[in-house]
Amino acid sequence: MHRLQPRLFLFLILFGLFGRLQAAFILIPMDETQSNHLKAYGIAYWVLEKDIEISWLLNYRGGSYLIPYHQLFEKECKLRNVSYQVIADAQAEAILLEISDPGVNMEEMKLQKVPRIAVYSPKNKLPWDDAVTLVLTYAEIPYDVIYDDDVLDGVLPMYDWLHLHHEDFSGQYGKFWARYRHFPWYQEDVRVQEETARRRGFEKVSQLKLAVVKKIREFVAGGGYMFAMCSATDSYDVALAADGLDILDVMFDGDPVAPGDPERLNYNNCFAFTDFRVSTNPQEYEISDIDVTNYRSRSINETNDYFSLFDFSAKWDPVPTMLTQDHEKLIKGFMGQTTAFSKKLVKSEVIVLGDNIAFDEDRYIHGTFGNGFWTFYGGHDPEDYQHLVGDPPTELDMFPNSPGYRLILNNVLFPAAKKKKQKT
Repeated sequence: MHRLQPRLFLFLILFGLFGRLQAAFILIPMDETQSNHLKAYGIAYWVLEKDIEISWLLNYRGGSYLIPYHQLFEKECKLRNVSYQVIADAQAEAILLEISDPGVNMEEMKLQKVPRIAVYSPKNKLPWDDAVTLVLTYAEIPYDVIYDDDVLDGVLPMYDWLHLHHEDFSGQYGKFWARYRHFPWYQEDVRVQEETARRRGFEKVSQLKLAVVKKIREFVAGGGYMFAMCSATDSYDVALAADGLDILDVMFDGDPVAPGDPERLNYNNCFAFTDFRVSTNPQEYEISDIDVTNYRSRSINETNDYFSLFDFSAKWDPVPTMLTQDHEKLIKGFMGQTTAFSKKLVKSEVIVLGDNIAFDEDRYIHGTFGNGFWTFYGGHDPEDYQHLVGDPPTELDMFPNSPGYRLILNNVLFPAAKKKKQKT
């Protein structure tokens, strides 16, 4: 029989919960039978908080979870409306034996450490929400909100996982100037960021953001996990490529674009993209041609906008396999300030996790830097096709099985994983 994990035994004794066990394991299926996929991730995180090791069964029924049984865990599944099965020890062993077969594309991934999560987000209120904070809150996964001062003060090593909020790291305030420069929220955002830049000793907001980007790069190089969506993806690389250059017009930094600087970009600094061109036109919403949202030849709309997840070898490529666990392989597309990445501008070493091959665009990409990892996910909200400034936040109770939101939560649990040792 499978022995009870020592840490689980200690947990039950300490909290006075040890009793007669009714079964050996709880299986949380993540296929189409799951009633609430998003809260299932929260259950996994909650168990990890108790210092209990669990198994993520890659490619088994949509990436299911196998948890040592106790009535406390079963009760929590019921409270959160998460589908589960109580299975005997022999059933669990049979599942693990099936997964270990070299001929099947499955793998057991041990989740051992609860990830410490930070969300990079401004402290002042802006008229849009963020899909990651929405789904973390819905899944009941705790996180801290940090911003420029915190990053520059050196808090990042306290965390394992960092999400970059809808942000413009180029220092152009999202290029909202043309449409929203007379709106109070825009003026307040400019005031706050300029004040922060001055207080930190920078002449321009673009210099402040570059310093933040470099701190984040150090975090990743040291072994951190960075996840970005929407405009935080391409603007991160644009800021790195423009290090030491002036690519901003006068309304953004007080002086015009330096002649020739937009052509001097250093793509070697970038995580994901190469050979792109920046947009110096203040009337244009885009900051570069990385994003394909406004390509004139792009004929995608809500009815035909989908992207496909790639299949990877669970035993040989466990990292991309973890990041693509889902109960659907064809994911509904969704727009953002940055919606999708031009394939020709994605570096060859980048791992493409999901794309729309018909329109030559990548939606979900991943890579390494130093000892760490980064993932870029195009679009703003997986269940709101065209989320506009001022729109209300998505009610995730209406989308508990969202395949697009599941991809975000795969990234949240990624830092908890440790590859299982192969049997000899």
